[in-house]
Amino acid sequence: MRDPNNAQTWVKTNVQSYLPATKITCITIGNEVLTFNDTSLSNDLLPAMQGIHNALVSLNLDKQVSVTTAHSLAILEKSYPPSSGTFRKDLTGCITQVLNFHVKTGSPFLINAYPYFAYKSNPKQVPIDFVLFQPNSGIVDPVSNLHYDNMLFAQIDAVYSALASLGFKKVPLQISETGWPSKGDEDEAGANLDNAKKYNSNVIKLIAQKKGTPLKPNCELNIYVFALFNENMKPGPTSERNYGLFKPDGTPAYSLGLAGGNISTPTTTTGTPPSAASPLGTSSAGYMSISSAMFLLILVGTIMRGKVTNRQRGVAVVGKRQQEEWRREEAAA
Repeated sequence: MRDPNNAQTWVKTNVQSYLPATKITCITIGNEVLTFNDTSLSNDLLPAMQGIHNALVSLNLDKQVSVTTAHSLAILEKSYPPSSGTFRKDLTGCITQVLNFHVKTGSPFLINAYPYFAYKSNPKQVPIDFVLFQPNSGIVDPVSNLHYDNMLFAQIDAVYSALASLGFKKVPLQISETGWPSKGDEDEAGANLDNAKKYNSNVIKLIAQKKGTPLKPNCELNIYVFALFNENMKPGPTSERNYGLFKPDGTPAYSLGLAGGNISTPTTTTGTPPSAASPLGTSSAGYMSISSAMFLLILVGTIMRGKVTNRQRGVAVVGKRQQEEWRREEAAA
């Protein structure tokens, strides 16, 4: 996507041609690229983001479609306590360039945050209640003196601290992936249906309360649950195939306590998000977008080095007004 003509052709074909019937709000360039340990990919990341953004500008689409990329928590050098959060020294230069892009374009910084991985790697030391949002004594950051009763918020505030350490306190942060597997191998501690239900339902309840983190209590979070469907053909450990809220045939994987106690058929919707457009992930079969006002789903394509694949999908957020307009249109049809 370094070639402006190629970037514009891609945007015309994969974005503009679907507007306005499809409300596309954001494009993610790759997923966790900086932790692939592939310098060719890392070096191509920012130019690809810039190329797609410039194409959007040339087509007068940049006000409705933003460009970003999602990162793993592995970009952090240190994450505990949260106040000491810093980025890896070997990635600081690249991350700074990406952050400058976010400042210039107004797009959000995306992080994939999984307390499950912390518990899986050390189940004897990490309290299960702390990662599942269950009642617990929590931890106190010895520097900030802030109290944390769940690991997700501690992880998020570690990223906020890392952003602040580079002078980017105002860049919007969104959680592009979080979730818990409902099944796993024998050595995958905690990967079971009961824990998956607890984690995802408690995330929803927490965000519905319009709660920010201890460090940013007044900053409402956009969090995207991984994933919409179980990926029954995905390689790797059993857990990788069992993050979904639904089975491949569309039936619920488990009850989340929503819509009368069960997950209802997903609503495919789109719309206009806040100024920092909602993120789209690339490593899942789908996401559930969670905010204080809505629980909405959509499947859309995203790109990795300019190519779209069937397994790269994500979400967009829509307001209630847009939903009502669609219902009226469907009723009149």
